[in-house]
Amino acid sequence: MYEKTYPSKRFKHTLEFLQKHINTKETVLDLGVENPFSKIMTAQGYDVTNTKGEDLDIDFSSVASIKTEVVTAFEIFEHLLAPFNVLREIKADKLVASIPLKLWFSPAYQSKTDPWDRHYHEFEDWQFNWLLEKAGWEIKDSAKWTNPISKIGIRPLLRSFTPRYYIVYAERKK
Repeated sequence: MYEKTYPSKRFKHTLEFLQKHINTKETVLDLGVENPFSKIMTAQGYDVTNTKGEDLDIDFSSVASIKTEVVTAFEIFEHLLAPFNVLREIKADKLVASIPLKLWFSPAYQSKTDPWDRHYHEFEDWQFNWLLEKAGWEIKDSAKWTNPISKIGIRPLLRSFTPRYYIVYAERKK
């Protein structure tokens, strides 16, 4: 099915989910700067524009000004203090978004070296669904998957069967 081996299980699942719901004729605004997955989308034939690294808690200009049919947000909303605000500002009719799920056995992620690389939110699936619904989105499909790691211990064992990622396809409520 894949001509290339992607760098992670997460990318493989994300691409499959995206291809299930979004065709390559639709324009895509990917929240966040250009990244390895936006490059994969482009290589798969998607017309992708990225935001420029602005603080999406404060500056919605890219989301409001770039005309697009689809917005993608892969592991972005957990970094925002108020994701509701940017979700309300999206002008596109379709959204594909993924988040890392809150794990009861692991604290929220916080980089020791990069002050921007930390999770303010780690949602449970129902919390993310509620956020999307309150922001004017109707969830049409969703999926979860695990993220096993090759270490020995209780937490690595739990990661082998506890879903870590959650992805949704949603459409703007009419």
